[in-house]
Amino acid sequence: MSDQYDYVIVGAGSAGCVLANRLSADPDIRVALLEAGGRDRKLEIKIPAAFPKLFHTAYDWDLFTAEQKELAGRELYWPRGKTLGGSSSINAQMWVRGARADYDTWGAGWTYDEVLPYFHRAEHRNGSNAEHTYGIDGPLWIEELRSPNPLRTAFFEACAEAGMRRLPELNVPDIDGYAPTPVNQHRGRRWSAADGYLKPARKRRNLTVLTGATAHRVRLDGRRASGVEYRSGSGAILTAHAAREVIVSAGAVHSPHLLQLSGIGDPEVLREAGIEPLVELAAVGQNLQDHLSTVVIMHCPEPITLVNAEKPDELVKFLTRRRGMLTSNVG
Repeated sequence: MSDQYDYVIVGAGSAGCVLANRLSADPDIRVALLEAGGRDRKLEIKIPAAFPKLFHTAYDWDLFTAEQKELAGRELYWPRGKTLGGSSSINAQMWVRGARADYDTWGAGWTYDEVLPYFHRAEHRNGSNAEHTYGIDGPLWIEELRSPNPLRTAFFEACAEAGMRRLPELNVPDIDGYAPTPVNQHRGRRWSAADGYLKPARKRRNLTVLTGATAHRVRLDGRRASGVEYRSGSGAILTAHAAREVIVSAGAVHSPHLLQLSGIGDPEVLREAGIEPLVELAAVGQNLQDHLSTVVIMHCPEPITLVNAEKPDELVKFLTRRRGMLTSNVG
């Protein structure tokens, strides 16, 4: 197997799968995609409601935050996907774009109206599409839950009684209201970035996908990235050489971490870690932001909650008809 490529992509998550597909569409371009995790064949990845079973396993980086003084010093668990598809293979499958105002603060080229066409290109909506909210022929399936829980109906009735606005679709630009959450599923099973982008490209001879390949550092030739040093599944230290570009798409945590290991970042931070600074870039590892959520737990007197999802008859429903509680994303 050659170790010479035009592009070397680190991380087969949501971004990496898209890049691998797009770049390898040119048969004259040699592309390598490095993924630290393994294949995404595990049944719990395909079963929508089973994603909590993937936490703290080989399919999860199993991260924890630093101590949070505002939360009595707790360290919060932060699941990150470690398999083909990345976190799109272990998350709750919710397709929620976010608020218009968030994008409009990002700067020129990234406003809501400017990024909206790219959402449409990605989306393959199967179901209601009021106000042409979604794209209809992209690679990412977006559907409604096939077996919605009765609790959702009760919750929506409560929202209506409280005077809240029912949205025509959850992802309309003005998201102040309630609506069913669309999910990345197709016919009752999870549909990840690997399903939508990577698998259609796997047979291309110019695309090499390396699983069990943990990147150690980006190799630099002066200020130019010339390749990626990684540890293979057998433990060997190898290098994938890039004639054109190295693309680091290893997620919000591992992308800056890899850059810092490579000597790219704030010199003071690097020296404290015993790393020789090669490229001064103070922003690396800064300004991390994540979406916040909180949970309200209530007791349900009826036997309709997902506590019953692991019963044998629910597994039969899923395996034979892709119906039942196991098609839930727990949302």
